[in-house]
Amino acid sequence: MSTTGPGTSFEVRPHAYDPVTMPEYFEGVLARRAIAFFIDLIVISVPIFFAALFILIFGFITLGLGWILFWLLSPATVIWAIIYYGATLGSERSATIGMRVMDLQMRTWYGAPCYFVLGAAHAVVFWITVSVLTPFILLVGFFNDRRRLLHDILVGTIVINDPLRAQAARAQRLGGTL
Repeated sequence: MSTTGPGTSFEVRPHAYDPVTMPEYFEGVLARRAIAFFIDLIVISVPIFFAALFILIFGFITLGLGWILFWLLSPATVIWAIIYYGATLGSERSATIGMRVMDLQMRTWYGAPCYFVLGAAHAVVFWITVSVLTPFILLVGFFNDRRRLLHDILVGTIVINDPLRAQAARAQRLGGTL
């Protein structure tokens, strides 16, 4: 469906993944997504830990003067997390390291791969919604067929099983190989 107006035109795209005809893309996504989050949290925390350790040791060497650098740790943490999510979700596989381990991918609601700005925005919206609305906003995933969480809906993304995992689940469901 194409809509045009004075000086504008855009195409309304349908959802790419239908949970009724393609349930294999949504099986077990929420549980594996939670595990992927904790894996990503560890991946993000390790460089921050080493940076804090470096500042601590540098502070001892400089007789306390180097500890002034601790004020840089908070903004550096935020920047690192945004770059991590943007770069990994915007990569060719459209998945963070944790999502790759758990065989998940992030796509736009119409099926296109993720890109850097969308991945970074997704992370920012996630942290804002969880901070403001408490983690209970994650319950939204239990009440929709596509298992989208609130921040997924707000930025227009969907997390699905990796196509290879989905193909194996479909073959198992149909009782053979595809």
